[in-house]
Amino acid sequence: MTDQVPEAESPTQAQEQTQTEADADRAGKRAALEAVLFMAAEPIAAAELAEILGVTPSEAEQLARDLAADYAGRGLQLTRVAGGYQVCTRPEYGPFVARLHRPERFRLSRAGLETLAIVAYKQPITRPEIESIRGVNSDSPIDTLLQYELISEAGRKDAPGRPILYRTTDNFLGHFGLDSVEDLPRIDALPVEESAIRAEADTTLGPSQAEAGASEAGEGEPTCESRSQQEPPEGESGETQEQSG
Repeated sequence: MTDQVPEAESPTQAQEQTQTEADADRAGKRAALEAVLFMAAEPIAAAELAEILGVTPSEAEQLARDLAADYAGRGLQLTRVAGGYQVCTRPEYGPFVARLHRPERFRLSRAGLETLAIVAYKQPITRPEIESIRGVNSDSPIDTLLQYELISEAGRKDAPGRPILYRTTDNFLGHFGLDSVEDLPRIDALPVEESAIRAEADTTLGPSQAEAGASEAGEGEPTCESRSQQEPPEGESGETQEQSG
């Protein structure tokens, strides 16, 4: 009786097995990425994700793109914000999420919004420079923006008196859904006349919301707040923000 020698795998079979193993490994790392982002309190940069997952930064970014595609048509989405990746709920499901999670809302006054816009577009900028642009004392709105961590100190300017410089924060980027300040609207693309601004607000928000101001934090935005983030404290009398119910 002659012993039969098992047939060697064909090159095609070996390639298919290798591809299957690679696909399984990729799926496992994509699942690990989902778990890490789900538990993360803040957006995580690709370089940090690469270190956590044991892959290169480019592979981490590709895994993020794959996971974002997996979320298509679901209640969650993977967004790139503040220079990192974060899992958020989709804005269209905000009313349902609000029934479970009702964060305290706050509004920035006109002075607060003006000051925040000046810092965003002119950063780093000092308090005297802000007041020169606004034409009024800006101590209160600056203090409010610092309180809500929308701006922060960024060293001191090499000028007489060494005034403090201010810049926007990652919290600002996350709140407005921006990856970086480079994503801010171009100044020359903004309407300059009040009538044009009102018409654009009416078109986008509807007349009633435009009249109301429509600057409420979190309105229509993905729910990407840090799980450990504290709610904004109540404004005291004389502050430049208003609480909304």
